[in-house]
Amino acid sequence: MAVDGAELILSVPDDVLALISAHLRPRDLLALSAASRRLYAALSASDKSWLAQCRRLLPSSLSNLLAWRAAAGGSSLTVCRFLHSVSPLQGLWAHQNPELGNLVTALPGFFSLVAVRAIPQELSPRLLWAPVFEILADADGRPAFLFLHGHHPGSLFPGLLASVNPHANTLLLEAHAPASSEPSSQFSRLSFGNRRRLLDALVASCRVTLPPELAAAPLFARSDEDLPMLAARREAMLRLHIESSGGMVCRPELEALLGAKKVPPSLPVESAGERVRLRRSFSAMAGYVRNGLRQMVTRSASANSRSEYADSKHLSLGEFLRASESTGLSLRGARLRLSTYRAWPSMHDNRFALYKLTTQVPMPGREYAGLWRGTFGWPPGRPDDERKPGKALFFLLLSYEEDSEGKLLLIATKVLEGTHYVVHPNGSSMFVVRVGESSTEAFPFPTDEDSRSVSIERCFAGEGIATGYGFRYPGSKPGSLFVLRDGRLAFVWRDNKSVLTLQRLNLEELLRKGERVPTLPPIPNFAYLTKSYSNVFVAIHGSPSCSSSPR
Repeated sequence: MAVDGAELILSVPDDVLALISAHLRPRDLLALSAASRRLYAALSASDKSWLAQCRRLLPSSLSNLLAWRAAAGGSSLTVCRFLHSVSPLQGLWAHQNPELGNLVTALPGFFSLVAVRAIPQELSPRLLWAPVFEILADADGRPAFLFLHGHHPGSLFPGLLASVNPHANTLLLEAHAPASSEPSSQFSRLSFGNRRRLLDALVASCRVTLPPELAAAPLFARSDEDLPMLAARREAMLRLHIESSGGMVCRPELEALLGAKKVPPSLPVESAGERVRLRRSFSAMAGYVRNGLRQMVTRSASANSRSEYADSKHLSLGEFLRASESTGLSLRGARLRLSTYRAWPSMHDNRFALYKLTTQVPMPGREYAGLWRGTFGWPPGRPDDERKPGKALFFLLLSYEEDSEGKLLLIATKVLEGTHYVVHPNGSSMFVVRVGESSTEAFPFPTDEDSRSVSIERCFAGEGIATGYGFRYPGSKPGSLFVLRDGRLAFVWRDNKSVLTLQRLNLEELLRKGERVPTLPPIPNFAYLTKSYSNVFVAIHGSPSCSSSPR
């Protein structure tokens, strides 16, 4: 007798259905539930099936996941909806400024997505990080509520998550006017100065403060003991978001604040003339320095910069504000056409944005793809070794590309640098290795930090970065990449025997065990649009953990 497929599925015990669903994707379960009303009712009521999906999307402890489900009203489907919706936002994001490193990681918090910045620092047992923003789920599990982090631990700036493209490569901080038909495009029509002024006015008006007992609460679970406090913190944040009307600021308040900023302070007649002369002198000096740096130091303007704002017809700030009775902060995950060079995207210099870094997955023939941490010098530094302080911590993103001749290259792109003043800017290729070309060079050091013999597994020929024509045209010198049997990599410059030793890392694990430090003010904390070659974070946390140049 022929049996309907739905009947077979419905006859399967709930535990068996959960085991089967663990090998499916959420979209497969949704497609199955759309096949009939009976399947829809059965799968909607099968909490174990959606819990199995959550365990695939959130590979953490079961107690942590169950705490998420409790915060979602006991619905694993709600948790799964949130995890699936924010999955395009997880991973590594970056901005060009400051050049020392602006690396942001988005990872699961407590029924939320938390974005934190790794601070440029020396090698130490605890990685320093600062929060950037958080995204919380609504009652249905949809990512909706945005909070920017400010300088003080309890300061939060509420907003909304406007939209997320499934293939988002850019995170845009914007002003949201609900009554506008296309709020994001309207905001982009403002001049850069007006966009900056509007965002600054919004954060000056929408700030909320966590209760003192929750201000120092962790952002993600380090152990099961943190779960009750994390749940209380999330409830307090949702309450603050509702009480502040989602951070929406009424038009009269914004107009008054923006109007006040337009009025320059009055000056005595005697000092006004002197101030004008000084300003002209400083402007001339600044122009001379800027032109010199533009020729010798700075990179060429990004291929992605200014193209979107080439139209000289800007929308006035007053016209933007009149489109709605209130305005608020918003975050948008967008898919833009971006050019890249050796895994580093070309970035706009006039947008408050973070850019996605593509992390390749290791596979046979491309085993060394992924994120690595490293230090200069031999023997290599260890986080728990206090005998050799002052080693700058580098994060490098290793990726594979084919050159114009079809030959495979391994490229190490710098994404974080722990020096006090930058040696090479963000996106620099620290070394490029020809995977198909073996090197005949010998490793110059016979023993490691534990006085054991160094065992080499493989060796590739390549070039390492060297001093060139400023930052725009870095030079290169020959070297070799050695694969050590203990899993580490070591690139050695042939001429001076300088060594950059790398070790694969789990950044999420380091952040969970790391140390939180205060942030910059909220808007610069999201995207630091001022060109800087020094460590702008030193003055914030007052830590001496940022060393001088490694070479």
